[in-house]
Amino acid sequence: MINQKIAKILYEISILLDMDDIQFKPRAYEKASLTIQDLNEDLEVIYKKGGIKAIKEIPSIGEGISRKIEEFIKNGKIKEYEELKEKFPVDIDELKRVEGLGPKGIKFLYKKLKIKNIEELERAAKENKLRNFEGWGQKKEDNILKGIEFIKKGTGRFPLGQVFPLINEIRDRIGSLKEVKKVIIAGSVRRWKETIGDVDILVISDNPKPIMEFFTKMPEVGKIYGKGETKSTVKLMNGMDIDIRVVEEKSYGAALNYFTGSKEHNVALRQIAKDKGLKLSEYGLFKGNKFIAGRTEEELYKTLGLRYIEPELRESHGDEIKAAKENKLPRLINYDELKGDLQVQTNWTDGSNSIKEMALEAKKYGLQYIVITDHTKTLAMTGGLKEKDLIQQGKEIARINKELNGIRIFKGAEVNILKDGSLDINDETLEQLDVVGIAVHSNFNMSKEDMTNRIIKAMKNKHADILFHPTGRIIHKREPFQVDMDKIIKMAIETNTILEIDAYPDRLDLNDEYIKKAIKMGAKLSIDSDAHNIKHFDFLKFGIAQARRGWAAKNDIINTMGLKEFEGYINQKRQR
Repeated sequence: MINQKIAKILYEISILLDMDDIQFKPRAYEKASLTIQDLNEDLEVIYKKGGIKAIKEIPSIGEGISRKIEEFIKNGKIKEYEELKEKFPVDIDELKRVEGLGPKGIKFLYKKLKIKNIEELERAAKENKLRNFEGWGQKKEDNILKGIEFIKKGTGRFPLGQVFPLINEIRDRIGSLKEVKKVIIAGSVRRWKETIGDVDILVISDNPKPIMEFFTKMPEVGKIYGKGETKSTVKLMNGMDIDIRVVEEKSYGAALNYFTGSKEHNVALRQIAKDKGLKLSEYGLFKGNKFIAGRTEEELYKTLGLRYIEPELRESHGDEIKAAKENKLPRLINYDELKGDLQVQTNWTDGSNSIKEMALEAKKYGLQYIVITDHTKTLAMTGGLKEKDLIQQGKEIARINKELNGIRIFKGAEVNILKDGSLDINDETLEQLDVVGIAVHSNFNMSKEDMTNRIIKAMKNKHADILFHPTGRIIHKREPFQVDMDKIIKMAIETNTILEIDAYPDRLDLNDEYIKKAIKMGAKLSIDSDAHNIKHFDFLKFGIAQARRGWAAKNDIINTMGLKEFEGYINQKRQR
């Protein structure tokens, strides 16, 4: 956690220094922040092993920044940061959540209007104070108001990928206590929801008192709502609520089922029990006062006459209960069944690592192949590649492939779909790539009809293989653009275009509803990390969870194919 705290502070220092019109230093702090985010080892551990000398050996960390890191490790704060925050009391973390508002915009608004937070930004936009500045205008002002409204809708919920590491760390800490026999995370986390409101932790123990003491005194706890003998509730400093409950071993399955939810799923199960003359609660399944099931979830479902329902399916749209009764539940894709990753960025554009580094890391994750898909020329902010750059990159990939064993790199690109539906790379170059991904990166406010026609035109390009992040959403920041997904799915089938499930935690695009629809209609899908550094392959699990929530089986996902099968599939696709 210390790495993330320091990375956040260094990033904010970069913006604050820029606001103070300091030259060169902001970029150094930004680079250091990105480097620290990607570190695999805790900065505090590095410092304890080798002092400031070891910190300075980290790429992009010079003398000055290493001293700042040392200061934080020793004192829990950085004096320069505190002084800059006093000089420029801007809530950077809050403002940068607004779609279309980056560091330059934050600086501009503070210099011109002394805007420090979202409330002041919203007030200024509603009073039409932004539109008269050069480069802003009414359209940008309206988009900022839309962005703020969208943020408000998500208040109180956290993207799962953002808080998942902390949740697991807390679980492991609790699990290490000698009084704990078993600990598991329940609730919406166990159902792998895209966003979560709170966390439920379930524990089996014969001695709950020390567990309650430990839980309520964790360093992350900001407020204790309640502390009891077998249940406590706290709010963490990041605003997230956590409940912990200690239950008896014989009730564990029933309690786990109850606290996993969803509420609608639980109501449906209780009704089934009632119809059978039974009573279902968090303590077990009872006939009168007699306990008849509840030690495990499997036992519970079996006694109710149902096949076991995986947590990701328990949303009770009605489908999962009916399918469980009729023995028609799919065999969902497992978390270890991906063999490749079809969207990987490198330092040729906006990624942090080289082609070879990304390939070697993918191999560690058990993958057999990756597709390098750096951005293309019209996405200037990423340093997008031109045709000649893609040809050169292809030669580099061929050279690296000769050096590697156990992992294959395919040539690809994330080709920008222009406003008229054409692609920003010519067909001659696309023909030389192994896999062509296409994606919308601009003009998100088109009408539903125009956006649908735009994407369909791009999908009709004979070289297009995959439609990346098909609805363009960014969770809690940007709504999906308007598009007719039925038409897109039909065109995907007609053109043999793969629809992507982007596993990046703030995208998770497609959503579960569209995944289910695509599978029912017969489209093929891929699950990709959208990795921009070596740590991002870990995101694949969120994409797999999203696929499972959309009822996807292994055969629905293209990149569950082994290398030879995938190679044959791509070659056959190219010939068609």
